[in-house]
Amino acid sequence: MNILLIGAGGREHALAWKMRQSPLCGTLFAAPGNAGICAEAECVDLDIDDFAAVIDFCKRNDVKLVVVGPEAPLVAGMADALGEAGIAVFGPSQAAARLEGSKSFTKDICRRYDIPTAEYAVFEDEATALAHLRKVGAPIVVKADGLAAGKGVVVADDMETAEAAIRDIFGGAFGAAGAKVVLEEKMEGEEASFFALCDGVNVLPLTGAQDHKRAYDGDEGPNTGGMGAYTPAPVLDEPQQALVMERIIRPTVRAMAEMGHPYSGVLYAGLMMTEEGPKLVEYNVRFGDPECQPLMMRLRTDLVELMQATVERDLAGGAADWSRQAALTVVMAAKGYPGAYEKGSVISGVEQAEEDPRVKVFHAGTALNGDGALIAAGGRVLNITALGEDIADAQQRAYAAVEKIDWPEGFCRTDIGWRALQRLRQDGA
Repeated sequence: MNILLIGAGGREHALAWKMRQSPLCGTLFAAPGNAGICAEAECVDLDIDDFAAVIDFCKRNDVKLVVVGPEAPLVAGMADALGEAGIAVFGPSQAAARLEGSKSFTKDICRRYDIPTAEYAVFEDEATALAHLRKVGAPIVVKADGLAAGKGVVVADDMETAEAAIRDIFGGAFGAAGAKVVLEEKMEGEEASFFALCDGVNVLPLTGAQDHKRAYDGDEGPNTGGMGAYTPAPVLDEPQQALVMERIIRPTVRAMAEMGHPYSGVLYAGLMMTEEGPKLVEYNVRFGDPECQPLMMRLRTDLVELMQATVERDLAGGAADWSRQAALTVVMAAKGYPGAYEKGSVISGVEQAEEDPRVKVFHAGTALNGDGALIAAGGRVLNITALGEDIADAQQRAYAAVEKIDWPEGFCRTDIGWRALQRLRQDGA
Protein backbone atom coordinates (compact mmCIF):
# COMPACT_ATOMS: atom_id res chain seq x y z
CA MET A 1 0.00 0.00 0.00
CA ASN A 2 1.08 3.58 -0.56
CA ILE A 3 2.02 5.52 2.58
CA LEU A 4 2.50 9.23 3.24
CA LEU A 5 4.89 10.20 6.04
CA ILE A 6 4.50 13.67 7.50
CA GLY A 7 7.64 15.35 8.83
CA ALA A 8 11.22 16.37 8.12
CA GLY A 9 13.37 15.34 11.09
CA GLY A 10 15.57 12.54 12.33
CA ARG A 11 12.56 10.75 13.77
CA GLU A 12 10.89 10.74 10.36
CA HIS A 13 14.06 9.48 8.65
CA ALA A 14 14.17 6.58 11.10
CA LEU A 15 10.48 5.82 10.52
CA ALA A 16 10.93 5.99 6.73
CA TRP A 17 13.96 3.70 6.90
CA LYS A 18 12.03 1.15 8.95
CA MET A 19 8.78 1.34 6.96
CA ARG A 20 10.70 0.93 3.72
CA GLN A 21 11.79 -2.52 4.96
CA SER A 22 8.18 -3.74 5.14
CA PRO A 23 6.77 -5.85 2.27
CA LEU A 24 3.48 -4.05 2.92
CA CYS A 25 4.99 -0.71 1.89
CA GLY A 26 4.34 0.26 -1.71
CA THR A 27 5.28 3.80 -2.69
CA LEU A 28 6.44 5.76 0.32
CA PHE A 29 5.92 9.52 0.09
CA ALA A 30 7.30 12.06 2.57
CA ALA A 31 6.22 15.66 3.09
CA PRO A 32 8.41 17.58 3.21
CA GLY A 33 11.23 15.13 4.03
CA ASN A 34 14.93 15.98 4.06
CA ALA A 35 18.17 15.03 2.30
CA GLY A 36 18.27 11.65 4.04
CA ILE A 37 14.60 10.77 3.79
CA CYS A 38 14.72 11.24 0.02
CA ALA A 39 16.85 8.09 -0.17
CA GLU A 40 13.97 6.09 1.35
CA ALA A 41 10.92 7.93 0.05
CA GLU A 42 9.64 10.20 -2.67
CA CYS A 43 9.75 13.65 -1.07
CA VAL A 44 6.90 15.91 -2.12
CA ASP A 45 6.42 19.66 -1.89
CA LEU A 46 3.22 19.66 0.14
CA ASP A 47 1.98 22.22 2.65
CA ILE A 48 1.29 19.97 5.62
CA ASP A 49 -0.63 22.76 7.36
CA ASP A 50 -3.15 22.70 4.49
CA PHE A 51 -5.19 19.64 5.39
CA ALA A 52 -7.31 19.91 2.26
CA ALA A 53 -4.15 19.76 0.13
CA VAL A 54 -2.91 16.72 2.07
CA ILE A 55 -6.25 14.95 1.55
CA ASP A 56 -6.23 15.79 -2.16
CA PHE A 57 -2.70 14.42 -2.51
CA CYS A 58 -3.67 11.19 -0.76
CA LYS A 59 -6.66 10.66 -3.02
CA ARG A 60 -4.71 11.40 -6.20
CA ASN A 61 -1.88 9.05 -5.20
CA ASP A 62 -3.94 6.22 -3.71
CA VAL A 63 -2.41 6.70 -0.26
CA LYS A 64 -3.92 4.19 2.16
CA LEU A 65 -2.09 5.23 5.32
CA VAL A 66 -0.76 8.55 6.62
CA VAL A 67 1.88 8.44 9.37
CA VAL A 68 2.20 11.72 11.25
CA GLY A 69 5.67 12.14 12.76
CA PRO A 70 5.63 15.48 14.65
CA GLU A 71 3.15 16.64 17.27
CA ALA A 72 2.04 19.99 15.84
CA PRO A 73 -0.15 18.63 13.00
CA LEU A 74 -1.82 16.21 15.44
CA VAL A 75 -2.57 18.96 17.95
CA ALA A 76 -3.95 21.00 15.05
CA GLY A 77 -6.36 18.20 14.05
CA MET A 78 -4.74 16.49 11.07
CA ALA A 79 -5.93 13.02 12.13
CA ASP A 80 -9.53 14.26 12.37
CA ALA A 81 -9.46 15.82 8.90
CA LEU A 82 -7.96 12.71 7.33
CA GLY A 83 -10.36 10.42 9.14
CA GLU A 84 -13.37 12.41 7.95
CA ALA A 85 -12.06 11.99 4.42
CA GLY A 86 -11.86 8.22 4.85
CA ILE A 87 -8.05 8.07 4.99
CA ALA A 88 -6.41 5.91 7.67
CA VAL A 89 -3.96 7.78 9.86
CA PHE A 90 -1.45 6.67 12.48
CA GLY A 91 -1.78 9.32 15.17
CA PRO A 92 -4.34 10.52 17.71
CA SER A 93 -7.28 12.84 17.24
CA GLN A 94 -7.04 16.51 18.13
CA ALA A 95 -8.89 15.91 21.39
CA ALA A 96 -6.60 13.02 22.37
CA ALA A 97 -3.50 14.97 21.30
CA ARG A 98 -4.19 17.41 24.13
CA LEU A 99 -2.16 14.99 26.23
CA GLU A 100 0.84 16.76 24.70
CA GLY A 101 -0.79 19.97 23.57
CA SER A 102 -1.78 21.05 27.09
CA LYS A 103 0.24 20.15 30.17
CA SER A 104 -2.55 21.36 32.44
CA PHE A 105 -5.01 18.99 30.67
CA THR A 106 -2.72 16.05 31.35
CA LYS A 107 -2.11 17.10 34.94
CA ASP A 108 -5.84 17.25 35.58
CA ILE A 109 -6.22 13.70 34.25
CA CYS A 110 -3.43 12.56 36.55
CA ARG A 111 -5.21 14.09 39.53
CA ARG A 112 -8.58 12.62 38.58
CA TYR A 113 -7.28 9.10 37.87
CA ASP A 114 -4.64 8.95 40.59
CA ILE A 115 -1.73 8.72 38.16
CA PRO A 116 1.55 9.44 39.99
CA THR A 117 3.07 12.78 38.98
CA ALA A 118 4.53 15.94 40.51
CA GLU A 119 2.42 18.33 42.57
CA TYR A 120 1.46 21.31 40.43
CA ALA A 121 -0.52 24.50 40.00
CA VAL A 122 -1.70 26.26 36.81
CA PHE A 123 -1.73 30.02 36.25
CA GLU A 124 -3.08 32.32 33.55
CA ASP A 125 -1.33 35.53 34.61
CA GLU A 126 2.16 36.50 35.65
CA ALA A 127 1.32 38.17 38.95
CA THR A 128 -0.53 35.17 40.38
CA ALA A 129 2.19 32.78 39.23
CA LEU A 130 4.90 34.91 40.84
CA ALA A 131 2.91 35.13 44.06
CA HIS A 132 2.63 31.33 44.18
CA LEU A 133 6.34 30.98 43.47
CA ARG A 134 7.20 33.25 46.40
CA LYS A 135 4.97 31.12 48.60
CA VAL A 136 6.42 27.70 47.66
CA GLY A 137 9.99 28.72 46.76
CA ALA A 138 12.64 27.00 44.67
CA PRO A 139 13.72 24.55 43.35
CA ILE A 140 10.73 24.38 41.04
CA VAL A 141 9.92 23.47 37.44
CA VAL A 142 8.36 26.15 35.21
CA LYS A 143 6.53 24.98 32.09
CA ALA A 144 4.73 26.67 29.24
CA ASP A 145 1.36 24.90 28.99
CA GLY A 146 1.38 24.34 25.22
CA LEU A 147 3.74 23.11 22.52
CA ALA A 148 7.18 24.69 22.66
CA ALA A 149 9.33 22.28 20.58
CA GLY A 150 10.75 20.66 23.70
CA LYS A 151 12.16 23.96 24.99
CA GLY A 152 9.33 25.37 27.12
CA VAL A 153 10.55 23.84 30.38
CA VAL A 154 12.90 25.47 32.89
CA VAL A 155 14.20 23.53 35.88
CA ALA A 156 14.88 26.40 38.27
CA ASP A 157 17.12 25.76 41.25
CA ASP A 158 16.81 29.34 42.52
CA MET A 159 14.16 32.02 42.71
CA GLU A 160 15.84 34.35 40.22
CA THR A 161 15.80 31.70 37.48
CA ALA A 162 12.20 30.75 38.24
CA GLU A 163 10.99 34.35 38.19
CA ALA A 164 12.78 35.01 34.89
CA ALA A 165 11.22 31.89 33.35
CA ILE A 166 7.71 32.94 34.39
CA ARG A 167 8.22 36.43 32.98
CA ASP A 168 9.68 35.05 29.74
CA ILE A 169 6.78 32.67 29.15
CA PHE A 170 4.06 35.23 29.90
CA GLY A 171 6.10 37.77 27.93
CA GLY A 172 5.63 35.75 24.75
CA ALA A 173 8.84 33.71 24.52
CA PHE A 174 6.79 30.73 23.35
CA GLY A 175 3.86 32.50 21.74
CA ALA A 176 0.43 30.97 22.33
CA ALA A 177 2.06 28.03 24.13
CA GLY A 178 2.65 30.40 27.04
CA ALA A 179 -0.95 31.45 27.61
CA LYS A 180 -0.80 29.36 30.78
CA VAL A 181 2.10 28.43 33.02
CA VAL A 182 2.36 25.22 35.03
CA LEU A 183 4.50 25.32 38.18
CA GLU A 184 5.56 21.89 39.43
CA GLU A 185 7.53 20.48 42.29
CA LYS A 186 10.98 19.35 41.21
CA MET A 187 11.03 15.56 41.33
CA GLU A 188 14.26 13.77 42.18
CA GLY A 189 15.48 10.75 40.25
CA GLU A 190 16.46 9.67 36.75
CA GLU A 191 14.40 10.63 33.73
CA ALA A 192 13.42 7.91 31.28
CA SER A 193 11.07 7.42 28.35
CA PHE A 194 8.55 4.64 27.80
CA PHE A 195 6.62 3.93 24.60
CA ALA A 196 3.40 2.03 23.93
CA LEU A 197 1.01 1.60 21.03
CA CYS A 198 -2.68 2.22 21.73
CA ASP A 199 -5.67 1.46 19.50
CA GLY A 200 -8.25 3.23 21.65
CA VAL A 201 -8.85 0.24 23.90
CA ASN A 202 -5.90 -2.14 23.75
CA VAL A 203 -2.32 -1.24 24.67
CA LEU A 204 0.82 -2.88 23.32
CA PRO A 205 3.93 -2.01 25.36
CA LEU A 206 7.03 -1.25 23.32
CA THR A 207 10.17 -0.48 25.32
CA GLY A 208 12.09 2.16 27.23
CA ALA A 209 14.87 4.62 26.41
CA GLN A 210 16.78 7.50 27.95
CA ASP A 211 17.28 10.90 26.36
CA HIS A 212 19.85 13.63 27.08
CA LYS A 213 18.07 16.99 27.09
CA ARG A 214 20.85 19.36 28.09
CA ALA A 215 23.10 20.81 25.43
CA TYR A 216 26.48 19.99 26.94
CA ASP A 217 28.42 17.19 28.61
CA GLY A 218 27.54 16.35 32.18
CA ASP A 219 23.92 17.45 31.59
CA GLU A 220 24.96 21.09 31.64
CA GLY A 221 23.59 24.00 29.62
CA PRO A 222 20.15 24.82 28.29
CA ASN A 223 17.41 22.31 27.51
CA THR A 224 17.21 21.17 23.90
CA GLY A 225 15.01 18.92 21.81
CA GLY A 226 17.43 16.13 22.72
CA MET A 227 21.17 15.61 22.17
CA GLY A 228 21.24 11.82 22.16
CA ALA A 229 19.46 8.70 23.41
CA TYR A 230 19.85 5.00 23.96
CA THR A 231 17.77 1.88 24.45
CA PRO A 232 17.24 -0.23 26.47
CA ALA A 233 17.44 1.93 29.59
CA PRO A 234 18.83 0.01 32.59
CA VAL A 235 16.82 2.21 34.97
CA LEU A 236 13.62 1.03 33.27
CA ASP A 237 13.88 -2.73 33.66
CA GLU A 238 10.97 -5.16 33.18
CA PRO A 239 9.49 -4.78 36.70
CA GLN A 240 9.60 -0.97 36.35
CA GLN A 241 8.02 -1.17 32.89
CA ALA A 242 5.20 -3.27 34.35
CA LEU A 243 4.61 -0.57 36.98
CA VAL A 244 4.53 2.11 34.28
CA MET A 245 1.91 0.15 32.35
CA GLU A 246 -0.21 -0.51 35.46
CA ARG A 247 -0.05 2.90 37.13
CA ILE A 248 0.42 5.33 34.23
CA ILE A 249 -0.25 4.07 30.69
CA ARG A 250 -3.37 1.93 31.17
CA PRO A 251 -5.16 4.44 33.45
CA THR A 252 -4.48 7.19 30.90
CA VAL A 253 -5.85 5.15 28.00
CA ARG A 254 -8.89 4.29 30.10
CA ALA A 255 -9.36 7.95 31.00
CA MET A 256 -9.27 9.08 27.38
CA ALA A 257 -11.82 6.42 26.38
CA GLU A 258 -14.14 7.38 29.24
CA MET A 259 -13.89 11.03 28.19
CA GLY A 260 -15.01 10.08 24.68
CA HIS A 261 -11.58 10.68 23.14
CA PRO A 262 -10.07 7.20 22.64
CA TYR A 263 -6.34 7.39 22.09
CA SER A 264 -4.93 5.82 18.92
CA GLY A 265 -1.25 5.94 18.01
CA VAL A 266 2.01 5.82 19.91
CA LEU A 267 1.95 7.15 23.46
CA TYR A 268 5.27 8.33 24.83
CA ALA A 269 5.53 8.81 28.59
CA GLY A 270 8.33 10.97 29.92
CA LEU A 271 9.04 9.58 33.38
CA MET A 272 10.92 10.37 36.55
CA MET A 273 12.19 7.23 38.25
CA THR A 274 11.84 8.25 41.90
CA GLU A 275 12.35 6.37 45.16
CA GLU A 276 8.54 6.03 45.31
CA GLY A 277 8.44 4.49 41.83
CA PRO A 278 7.92 5.88 38.33
CA LYS A 279 6.06 9.17 38.06
CA LEU A 280 4.80 10.93 34.94
CA VAL A 281 6.68 14.05 33.87
CA GLU A 282 4.73 14.61 30.66
CA TYR A 283 3.11 12.85 27.71
CA ASN A 284 4.02 13.10 24.05
CA VAL A 285 1.67 11.91 21.33
CA ARG A 286 4.35 10.73 18.90
CA PHE A 287 7.66 8.91 18.88
CA GLY A 288 10.45 10.76 20.67
CA ASP A 289 13.19 12.49 18.76
CA PRO A 290 15.96 11.30 19.18
CA GLU A 291 14.63 8.19 20.99
CA CYS A 292 12.91 6.94 17.84
CA GLN A 293 16.23 6.49 16.05
CA PRO A 294 17.72 3.84 18.37
CA LEU A 295 14.27 2.27 18.83
CA MET A 296 13.97 1.65 15.10
CA MET A 297 17.47 0.13 15.05
CA ARG A 298 16.39 -2.48 17.63
CA LEU A 299 12.84 -3.17 16.40
CA ARG A 300 12.52 -6.52 14.63
CA THR A 301 8.76 -6.54 14.09
CA ASP A 302 7.37 -5.10 10.84
CA LEU A 303 6.64 -1.45 11.72
CA VAL A 304 3.91 -1.10 9.09
CA GLU A 305 2.14 -4.17 10.50
CA LEU A 306 2.18 -2.59 13.96
CA MET A 307 0.84 0.68 12.60
CA GLN A 308 -1.92 -1.10 10.68
CA ALA A 309 -2.96 -3.04 13.78
CA THR A 310 -3.10 0.23 15.71
CA VAL A 311 -5.25 1.96 13.12
CA GLU A 312 -7.57 -1.06 12.76
CA ARG A 313 -7.97 -1.47 16.54
CA ASP A 314 -6.38 -4.90 16.38
CA LEU A 315 -3.58 -4.70 18.96
CA ALA A 316 -5.12 -7.26 21.34
CA GLY A 317 -2.73 -10.15 21.79
CA GLY A 318 0.00 -8.50 19.73
CA ALA A 319 3.64 -8.11 20.66
CA ALA A 320 6.75 -6.35 19.41
CA ASP A 321 10.04 -8.20 18.99
CA TRP A 322 13.23 -6.38 19.96
CA SER A 323 16.87 -7.12 19.33
CA ARG A 324 18.75 -8.08 22.49
CA GLN A 325 21.42 -5.63 21.38
CA ALA A 326 21.58 -2.02 22.54
CA ALA A 327 21.34 1.05 20.33
CA LEU A 328 22.62 4.57 20.92
CA THR A 329 22.33 7.79 18.93
CA VAL A 330 24.51 10.90 19.09
CA VAL A 331 23.00 14.16 17.83
CA MET A 332 25.26 16.48 15.88
CA ALA A 333 23.92 20.03 16.03
CA ALA A 334 24.90 23.38 14.54
CA LYS A 335 27.10 25.45 16.82
CA GLY A 336 24.93 27.87 18.77
CA TYR A 337 21.98 25.48 19.10
CA PRO A 338 19.58 25.68 20.92
CA GLY A 339 20.16 29.42 20.53
CA ALA A 340 20.99 31.21 17.29
CA TYR A 341 22.85 29.18 14.68
CA GLU A 342 23.77 29.47 11.02
CA LYS A 343 22.51 27.33 8.17
CA GLY A 344 24.22 26.35 4.95
CA SER A 345 27.52 24.86 6.13
CA VAL A 346 28.72 21.86 4.11
CA ILE A 347 28.89 18.39 5.67
CA SER A 348 30.89 15.42 4.39
CA GLY A 349 31.89 11.99 5.64
CA VAL A 350 28.42 10.48 6.09
CA GLU A 351 29.15 7.57 3.75
CA GLN A 352 32.38 6.84 5.60
CA ALA A 353 30.52 6.93 8.94
CA GLU A 354 28.15 4.26 7.65
CA GLU A 355 30.92 1.87 6.59
CA ASP A 356 30.33 0.03 9.88
CA PRO A 357 27.23 -2.12 9.08
CA ARG A 358 25.91 -1.47 12.58
CA VAL A 359 25.88 2.31 12.06
CA LYS A 360 23.15 4.37 10.43
CA VAL A 361 23.23 8.16 10.07
CA PHE A 362 19.71 9.56 10.25
CA HIS A 363 19.28 13.05 8.83
CA ALA A 364 17.41 15.73 10.77
CA GLY A 365 18.03 19.31 9.61
CA THR A 366 19.71 18.64 6.25
CA ALA A 367 19.29 19.69 2.64
CA LEU A 368 21.23 19.60 -0.64
CA ASN A 369 22.63 22.83 -2.09
CA GLY A 370 22.73 23.74 -5.76
CA ASP A 371 25.92 21.73 -6.23
CA GLY A 372 24.39 18.63 -4.68
CA ALA A 373 26.43 18.92 -1.48
CA LEU A 374 24.90 18.03 1.88
CA ILE A 375 24.35 21.12 4.03
CA ALA A 376 23.05 21.93 7.49
CA ALA A 377 19.50 23.29 7.38
CA GLY A 378 18.48 23.23 11.03
CA GLY A 379 19.61 23.15 14.64
CA ARG A 380 19.82 19.41 15.19
CA VAL A 381 21.30 18.12 11.94
CA LEU A 382 22.52 14.50 12.07
CA ASN A 383 21.78 11.51 14.32
CA ILE A 384 24.65 9.03 14.28
CA THR A 385 23.08 5.79 15.51
CA ALA A 386 24.75 2.47 16.28
CA LEU A 387 23.83 -1.04 17.38
CA GLY A 388 26.14 -2.79 19.82
CA GLU A 389 26.35 -5.85 22.01
CA ASP A 390 25.70 -3.53 24.95
CA ILE A 391 25.49 0.20 25.65
CA ALA A 392 29.28 0.52 25.86
CA ASP A 393 29.76 -1.16 22.47
CA ALA A 394 27.01 0.93 20.85
CA GLN A 395 28.54 4.08 22.31
CA GLN A 396 31.99 3.22 20.99
CA ARG A 397 30.65 2.51 17.49
CA ALA A 398 28.59 5.70 17.41
CA TYR A 399 31.47 7.96 18.43
CA ALA A 400 33.86 6.20 16.05
CA ALA A 401 31.38 7.11 13.29
CA VAL A 402 31.09 10.69 14.55
CA GLU A 403 34.85 11.05 14.10
CA LYS A 404 34.42 10.36 10.38
CA ILE A 405 31.96 13.25 9.92
CA ASP A 406 33.69 16.38 8.57
CA TRP A 407 31.63 19.32 9.77
CA PRO A 408 33.60 22.05 11.58
CA GLU A 409 30.43 24.08 12.18
CA GLY A 410 28.81 21.27 14.18
CA PHE A 411 29.15 19.94 17.72
CA CYS A 412 27.93 17.06 19.83
CA ARG A 413 28.01 15.85 23.40
CA THR A 414 30.76 13.34 24.09
CA ASP A 415 29.04 11.51 26.96
CA ILE A 416 25.81 10.07 25.54
CA GLY A 417 25.01 6.94 27.53
CA TRP A 418 26.86 7.95 30.68
CA ARG A 419 24.00 7.21 33.03
CA ALA A 420 23.54 3.67 31.70
CA LEU A 421 27.24 2.93 31.92
CA GLN A 422 27.44 4.34 35.44
CA ARG A 423 24.46 2.23 36.56
CA LEU A 424 25.84 -0.92 34.97
CA ARG A 425 29.20 -0.35 36.70
CA GLN A 426 27.44 0.12 40.04
CA ASP A 427 25.28 -2.99 39.54
CA GLY A 428 28.38 -4.99 38.66
CA ALA A 429 30.35 -3.78 41.67
